[in-house]
Amino acid sequence: MNSSDPTRGLRPDFLFGASTAAYQIEGAVAEDGRGRSIWDTFTAEPGRVRDGSTGAVTCDHYHRWPQDVALMRELGLDVYRFSIAWPRIQPDGRGPANRAGLDFYDRLVDALLAAGIRPMATLYHWDLPQALEDEGGWQVRETALRLGEYAGIMGELLGDRVTHWCPVNEPNVLALNGYGDGSLAPGKALAFGALPVAHHALLAHGLAVQALRAAGASGIGTATNHAPVWPLSDDDADVAAAGLFDTLWNRLFADPVLLGTYPEGIAEALPGPVADDLAVISQPLDFYGVNYYNPQGVRAAAPGAPVPFEVDVVPGYPTTDFGWPVVPAAFTDLLVGLAERYPGIPPIVVTENGCSYGTGPDENGVVDDQARIDYLDGHLRAVADAVRRGVDVRGYCCWSLLDNFEWADGFTQRFGLVHVDYGTLARTPKRSFGWYADVIRAHRARA
Repeated sequence: MNSSDPTRGLRPDFLFGASTAAYQIEGAVAEDGRGRSIWDTFTAEPGRVRDGSTGAVTCDHYHRWPQDVALMRELGLDVYRFSIAWPRIQPDGRGPANRAGLDFYDRLVDALLAAGIRPMATLYHWDLPQALEDEGGWQVRETALRLGEYAGIMGELLGDRVTHWCPVNEPNVLALNGYGDGSLAPGKALAFGALPVAHHALLAHGLAVQALRAAGASGIGTATNHAPVWPLSDDDADVAAAGLFDTLWNRLFADPVLLGTYPEGIAEALPGPVADDLAVISQPLDFYGVNYYNPQGVRAAAPGAPVPFEVDVVPGYPTTDFGWPVVPAAFTDLLVGLAERYPGIPPIVVTENGCSYGTGPDENGVVDDQARIDYLDGHLRAVADAVRRGVDVRGYCCWSLLDNFEWADGFTQRFGLVHVDYGTLARTPKRSFGWYADVIRAHRARA
């Protein structure tokens, strides 16, 4: 690891945070009136999750949140990004709010503020109420309208205390993996038939922004997954395939929000009054949230494939336990590229960045995850490099605070700064936890 300061060049008021998602950490899926979500359904289907696990208990954050807030305070976080479980608030995705669900997030936000931590709330991190999926889910416009109403409920409750809002987490992953290739809930493999899902998720974002503003909330942004897309050869077919995938993964979701337009040829494939919807989708934002993990390698697919591209690992780099290439310089290039492509982009906040390494406690109970330290160090330096190149980056949230349920990979991947024993639910801060705390403390001392 480079021994120099990884935060050199960052603003004195730069925010350091950590992120989680409700279904991945809360558990308590059948308590206090919570409704069923698409992830409850998906995990109950054999073969959907690598190890057959579910989010029924996971980290039990729903009951152990005071302990987790204490860990955040020990870490010295400026901001904590969490998600609100829509099925806890509206069990069927519509109608009156469930009081027990409101109370849980009310207590959590107050505890964060008492600990000196800014709350960053994500309204939708993939746990759609199953009742709405039964009515068509994100394939139908109605779901976007329902999310707008839900946003209004949460804005009224927490708009006076939550400092940052992310309406929809990774709409590209939701559309392309949840409905495009079926690898995530609800598991529908529609290929290009998932394009309406993309539009409805973006419309939901815009309606949520409007509802939050109407409720007096501020600090509204995004949490969009972005990845540099690299062709896996110089072959013209691979270059063309990479260009198409870049459009679908990056521009399809950033252009409407930041420019008020769709990439050429996309709007004609979308339902509804697209021009009117774009005016809603492109509501002014206070920050643009970027989730980054690794570049994506793309080659042309074989003739007759459902889509004309294949996504694969970029070769020639070290990889995490997830098999993802570790390329910090690509993160700098991504941030610089966003600022160049979208000159009016709001200040950027890194809403997720992290890595999976399975290191567990040794005989002394120490989790020596040096690989995670090296990853985070390299990526913080990448952010600082982007800042020195003129990109306005205001914050960085590590994924994740806790080891947790990693969607279709279940408990086989560990992203946390804190090790969780899923048998006892004991929390053990890793060496990366101490390293990150030192980085935050040192930056604050220099501010």
